[in-house]
Amino acid sequence: MLRTLRSLPLWLTSRRGGWISLLIAVVAFTALLGALGRVSLPSGNDVAPPDSESARAAALAEQFPDADEHAVLLVAARDDGGRLGDTDLAALGSLATDVEAQTGVAPRGPIVSDDGQAAVIQATLTLDDADDDAAADAVHGLRDIVAEHPIDGVSVQVTGGPAFGVDVASAFDGADFTLLMVTLGIVALLLIVTYRSPVLWMIPLVVVALADQLANKATAAIGAGLGLQFDSGIVSVLVFGAGTNYALLLISRYREELARDTDHRRALVAAWRATVPAIVASNVTVVLALSTLAFAVIPGTRGLGIASAVGLLIALAAVLLVLPPALAVCGRRIFWPFAPRVGDAAVTGRAWGAVATRVSRRPWVPLVGGLALLGVFAGGLAGASVGLTQVEKFRVESESAAGLTALGEHFPAGEAQPMIVIGDTAEVEALTAAVESVPGVLRVSATGESADGTLTRLLVVGEPAPGTTESLDLVREVRGAAAAAPGADALVGGPVAADLDAREGNRRDLQLIVPLVLAVSLLVLLLLLRSLVAPVLLLAVNILSAVAAIGAGTWLSRVLFGWDALDLQVPLLSFLFLVALGIDYTIFLVHRARVEAQTVGTRQGMVRALTATGGVITSAGVVLAAVFAALGLLPLVTLGQIGLIVGIGVLVDTFVVRTLVVPALFAIVGERMWWPGKVGRGGSRADRGADRPHGGEYEDAAVATSAIES
Repeated sequence: MLRTLRSLPLWLTSRRGGWISLLIAVVAFTALLGALGRVSLPSGNDVAPPDSESARAAALAEQFPDADEHAVLLVAARDDGGRLGDTDLAALGSLATDVEAQTGVAPRGPIVSDDGQAAVIQATLTLDDADDDAAADAVHGLRDIVAEHPIDGVSVQVTGGPAFGVDVASAFDGADFTLLMVTLGIVALLLIVTYRSPVLWMIPLVVVALADQLANKATAAIGAGLGLQFDSGIVSVLVFGAGTNYALLLISRYREELARDTDHRRALVAAWRATVPAIVASNVTVVLALSTLAFAVIPGTRGLGIASAVGLLIALAAVLLVLPPALAVCGRRIFWPFAPRVGDAAVTGRAWGAVATRVSRRPWVPLVGGLALLGVFAGGLAGASVGLTQVEKFRVESESAAGLTALGEHFPAGEAQPMIVIGDTAEVEALTAAVESVPGVLRVSATGESADGTLTRLLVVGEPAPGTTESLDLVREVRGAAAAAPGADALVGGPVAADLDAREGNRRDLQLIVPLVLAVSLLVLLLLLRSLVAPVLLLAVNILSAVAAIGAGTWLSRVLFGWDALDLQVPLLSFLFLVALGIDYTIFLVHRARVEAQTVGTRQGMVRALTATGGVITSAGVVLAAVFAALGLLPLVTLGQIGLIVGIGVLVDTFVVRTLVVPALFAIVGERMWWPGKVGRGGSRADRGADRPHGGEYEDAAVATSAIES
C-alpha cells in the first residue's frame, strides 16, 4: 500500500501515465454522468424532526379522505385602505363563482374582516403532494382568473401553503444556473489574479467544475436513494471552494518546486508528495465534521451533511488524481508569461516573510490585538435572536408573502396559520372543551373525520401572530390541554406547531453536533501534529474566530439587510463550516511549519511557513469567501446569512488568525508547541528526512520517473 502511494504521483506525472490517467478520468466522468444523468433530487423541505409531534400529526392527517385537499386563500383589500363596498363584495362573489369553475369545489366566502377593509375567499385544490407541476398549474390558474377579472381599486392576492411552495420554486428558477455562472466567474477571476497567467487558471477551474457536475449528480442519486433533503447550492459552493483551495495549494507548491528543479515532472512529484498530507488531512477534517450531521434530527441538516461529505470526496479525488496529469501534460509553459525558473525561489513570499518576521519579534502585540478584534466581532451576538417567520425567510418579494401579510393585518393573526389537532372521535367533545379553555384560543371547529371514523380533526385558531414567542407558547399550552383530555390521545400539528418543533430540533442538533465537530477537529490535529499543546491552542483560537464571525455576520445582517433574526439552521451550519474550513487553513500553515521546524526550530519554522504559504492561504481564503458570498444570489435569507457569516469568517481567519494570532502563539510558546513530542533542530534525522521538501525522496522520484518513462 505504501509503495503504491509512493509510485502513484510518478505514474500520474509521467509522459505515458499522464495521458492514460487523463483518458481514464474522461471515460469515468462520461460514464458516471451518463449513468446518473436522469437522476434528480426529490422535492421536500420538512422543517421539523420526523418523530416530532407535528410530523406525527401530519402522518395521521393522511388517513382523512380529504388528505389531498389543500386550502388556497384569495385575500382582497382596497388599494386606498378603505372599507370594501357592496360593489366590491359583489365582484368578489362573482370571482368566487369563477374559482369554483376552475377548481371544481365550491369555495368559502368572501369572508369579510371585522374592520370591513379586507375579505378572503378560501378555495380548495386537490393535489398530490409529490406533483409540483400540478400545484404550479393550479395556483397559476387561480392567479390567471384574478388577472382576467380585475376589480377596480381592489388588489386580490393568492396565498396559502401551495401558493408559497409555487412562489419559492419560481424564485429558484434559473437561480442555480446563475449561482454556477457567478461562482465560475469569481473563481476564474481570482485564479487569473493569483497566477497572472491567461492560461493556467483554466486547468484547475475545468477540473473543479467537472467535479462539481459529478458531485451534483452523485449527491442527487444518493438523496433519491436515501430520501434525503438538502440544498444543492450549498453543496456546489463547498465543492468549488474546497476544490479550488486544494488546487491552489498543490499548484503553489508546484511553482515553488519549479524554481528548484529544471524537470517539471520531478517538481510536480515533489509538490504532490509535499502537499498531499495537508490536503488529505484538511479534506478528512471537513468530511468527518460534515458527517456528524448524520446524527441531526432536522431532515435538511442531516441530508446536507451526507451530500456535502460525498461532494468533497469527489473534489479531493479530482484534484489529486486528475489535476496532476493535466499539469504534467502541459508542462512549465502553463505558467506563461511568468513561468518560474530555477533560482526564482529566493524572491518569492517577500512581503509575507516581512510580516512573519515582525510578528515573531514582537508576538504579544499582534496576539493581544488580534484576540481583542475577535472579541469585538463576537460582541455582535448581543441581543441576537433566532427564528424567522415564513414571510421573513424569503429575500425576494412574492404574491403569497404579500397576501399573508395583508391577511394578518385585517384578520386575527392566527387565522393565517391555524393549529391542527387530531384526536379520538369518541372523546372529541372533551378534547374540544379542553382546547377551548386555553387562554389565547379564539376558535375551535371540527373539520372532518378519518376514513374509518376513529379520528377527528380540529382546526384551532389562536390570537397571536405566527412565529412570535406568544404563538409558540400557545402551542405548548394547547398541547398540554390536549394531552390532559382523558382518552383523546391527541396530537397537535400545523405550521406553527412545526415551527416550535423545528426550533427545539435545531437546538438539540446544535447541542449535539458542535461537540462532535470540535472532537473530530481536535482528533485530526492530534494525529497530524503529534502534539497535545498545538491542537488545543489552535482549536481554541478557531472557536473564537468562528464565534467572532457569527457575531459580525449577525450584526451586519441587522444593520445592512434588516434581517432581525438568524434562521434556525444558520448558527449550527455557520459554526460547522467556519470551524471545519478554518482547520483547513490551520493544517496548510502548521503542517508546513512542522516540516520547517525540523531543520530551523519552531519560531523560525513558522516564519518560513508563513513566507511560503501566506500568499496561497490568502488566495484560497479570498476565493472561498467570494464563493460563499455568491449564496446571497439565492432567494432564501437562510443561504444569504450563511454566505455572509462564512465569508466574513474566512476573511477574518485568513488575515487575522493565520497571519497574526497563530504565528504569534508559535513565537511565544516555541518548542513547547509540540509537547509531548519534540520537533526542531534537535529532532531525529529520520523525522527530518520524512517531511523535507527535498532530500532522499526527491532523488528517488527522479530515478523512478526515468524508469517509468523508459
